Amino acid sequence: MIEVEHLGKMYGTTAAIADLSFRVETGEIVGFLGPNGAGKTTTMRILSAYLPATTGTVRIAGHDVHQDSMAVRQCIGYLPENPPLYRNMTVEGFLHFVARIKGINGGDRPAKVSSVLERCQLTDKKKIHIHKLSKGYRQRVGIAQAIVHDPPAIILDEPTVGLDPAQLIEVRELIKSLAGDRTILLSTHLLSEVSMTCNRVVMINQGHLVATDTPDNLMAQMSGNAGYAIEIEGNPAEIKPLLEVVPGVINVDIEKKSGDRPFATLIVTIAPNHEPGRDLASIIVSTGAGLYEMRRIRPSLEDVFLKLMQAEAELSPDPEASTVIAPSSTETP
Repeated sequence: MIEVEHLGKMYGTTAAIADLSFRVETGEIVGFLGPNGAGKTTTMRILSAYLPATTGTVRIAGHDVHQDSMAVRQCIGYLPENPPLYRNMTVEGFLHFVARIKGINGGDRPAKVSSVLERCQLTDKKKIHIHKLSKGYRQRVGIAQAIVHDPPAIILDEPTVGLDPAQLIEVRELIKSLAGDRTILLSTHLLSEVSMTCNRVVMINQGHLVATDTPDNLMAQMSGNAGYAIEIEGNPAEIKPLLEVVPGVINVDIEKKSGDRPFATLIVTIAPNHEPGRDLASIIVSTGAGLYEMRRIRPSLEDVFLKLMQAEAELSPDPEASTVIAPSSTETP
């Protein structure tokens, strides 16, 4: 549905995007991640035909963004980071206005607007002026204007920024409900948002690709950091060597005590495809030590992101460099 090939964008002598390539298949929700200044917003503006690329090609639903930008505009719904709302209009009036701009026939507009109001849970707000709405509801109106013409591809730039936890959950569920027949590319700084919402992740840094894969596969690459945090009452120095010989255990560290707590914490790192938790617990209990807590440790998407950014910085210390780190071997085509 969305094909980006060798995309580049120069601002003077500065490369905002450098040889960026990725695909988003029909029906996918793909999270577009990167630190501030990585080139996410620039890429999305190019995809939405708002900004021309310097090099490379972008095709959406088979249409070239450069050669057939009007057809691309008809195929996409675009929500920039700051929703383009006329705040002195009512919700319903604004959506009718947007529907007319997007070429929806007059006879079809009432049904289209009514449908999108219901979909975005705005029906009871339709007569309210937009400036009176909360941030969460304004974000809903922004999504509604992006999908009122029922586009096959939706591009959302930071759709949950500034929302409180309740609003975030509501907008997240709305985005997930739009998937299926539609293709969604969304950028966000909330990595937890990606793991709960997206089928796949595209990570960029300094304008070029760092990795692309499913959240689960990316986290599986850090399975060597998985293990257990075990809180005990006893002598950790005596228990440590007993745990180190358990099959599947890679390493055991003793965490420093905090405050006056009488407990010690052992951090046990385990090998992939091993679950020695039962054996670890049995050994600790058999020594007579008190076992107060045994918590599973799994790497998060944040861990993956930071590790990839660190690797990127080590391989490309020059901020102007455009070296591309190859995606993982499990990359989704």
